[in-house]
Amino acid sequence: MSNNFETATFAGGCFWCMVEPFDERPGIKRVISGYTGGHVENPTYEEVCSNTTGHLEAVQITFDPTIMPYEQLLNTFWQQIDPTDSGGQFNDRGESYKTAIFYHNDRQRQAAENSKQKLDASEKFTKPIATQILPAKPFYHAEENHQDYYKKQSFHYRLYKKGSGREDFIKNTWKNNIDKSELKKKLTPIQYHVTQENGTERPFQNEYWNNDKEGIYVDIVSGEVLFSSNDQYDAGCGWPSFTKPVDPYHVKDKVDTTHGMVRTEIRSKSSDSHLGHVFEDGPQEAGGLRYCMNSAAMRFIAKDEMEEKGYANYLYLFN
Repeated sequence: MSNNFETATFAGGCFWCMVEPFDERPGIKRVISGYTGGHVENPTYEEVCSNTTGHLEAVQITFDPTIMPYEQLLNTFWQQIDPTDSGGQFNDRGESYKTAIFYHNDRQRQAAENSKQKLDASEKFTKPIATQILPAKPFYHAEENHQDYYKKQSFHYRLYKKGSGREDFIKNTWKNNIDKSELKKKLTPIQYHVTQENGTERPFQNEYWNNDKEGIYVDIVSGEVLFSSNDQYDAGCGWPSFTKPVDPYHVKDKVDTTHGMVRTEIRSKSSDSHLGHVFEDGPQEAGGLRYCMNSAAMRFIAKDEMEEKGYANYLYLFN
């Protein structure tokens, strides 16, 4: 294993729901479901669920901090849970479903404490933060049927995440309350029309359809990184096209049935802005997808400007 890799351990209730937010993201090598914090060696799922082992369901993440900083993992963690719940998470009750951050070194401990204090001070929640910050203890892998559950049993996983109350809690707690009147002043008419009114700009008559410079594309509203020139290609459609986003966690898809078609819309997770659509006619050697985006929904930042504009941690894309 590379010396660059570190370990992070988070308990956020049911571990099925704590793998997907971290999995297949840049800088993350693997995410394992398991049990930690208790006093029983090699516990089974049934033993942990009995709340007699002291263990919590948790995920252990192997990551490269030069690509995915620990602080970014913490931000993702907080946005998956109800940190004020001291008795479990959502419909899952009991000790094994409590939340905790298990730190592996003093730097992680300090970062976790800082992030907890920042969340508390934000007044996002009216009740105090109940999530504990604890030293890491032995981590025991869960049974194979619990690994990557969101992939293996995707239909049941979606039903469970929705039915447990987690999905709606996340959506309602972390939705971006954007002042559209202020946004209208900040954006150009076409930028506002595309991002806030699900509009589409004209093909071949937009800013980035034939851009050939090195750099990244960020959300015009939030500044979140969306795409890289490394993954851009000429699809012949007249809009900037990409084979994949930089970080799949930063975008979300939605079924679009407008204009008498069934398409997959792509929206920014941070701002809920409309970005474009994804199609299955992209280069097969790169996965077969074509993310067809609107230039007006994005801002391009050239490689040599990234550090100056606060995106130095994405320079790894061009190394």
